[in-house]
Amino acid sequence: MTKDAPAWAYERAELHPHDPRWTDRAAAERDSLLHLLKPWLVDGVEHIGSTAVPGLAAKPIVDLMASVTDLDTVVANAPLAAAGWAYVPPELDNRPYRRFFVKPDATGQRREAHLHLIQAGHQRWADQISFRDALRNDPVLAQAYEDLKHRLADQNGHDREAYTEGKAAFVARVTGLPAPHA
Repeated sequence: MTKDAPAWAYERAELHPHDPRWTDRAAAERDSLLHLLKPWLVDGVEHIGSTAVPGLAAKPIVDLMASVTDLDTVVANAPLAAAGWAYVPPELDNRPYRRFFVKPDATGQRREAHLHLIQAGHQRWADQISFRDALRNDPVLAQAYEDLKHRLADQNGHDREAYTEGKAAFVARVTGLPAPHA
């Protein structure tokens, strides 16, 4: 990040006990995104990530994923900035399969939500849903993932990229795929 990066870019990865209100927040964001992205949506908008798994501790940031016709067309034309979404350019995100947005809170200090735009038909769409559903359906697996996240937050909470990278091998084992760049 640069010195001009927003405060939320440096937010520490801190886990919170599961909060059932995360589902309500995700539903509200999803409804908004269905409207904002309607011309480009293919497979809809899904609530993914740890906040989508009942009982799982998580960073209190709702992750949403939208399947769209063309990533760059959506970035250029969807009114996401007017709805409070901040675009993270691909050269900073380093994940070419998606376009990424962050919705900061009213103070601009913390993240409330992430939006992962995924090209329709990309394998990442199915992988994210498969991982979420595996955690939802297997409490032992979900607990192992939570334990890993706690260790990573303790070791790398100050470095979000290292925290995310530390989860990649676990995610790959669950989805049966080679460890991707998370």
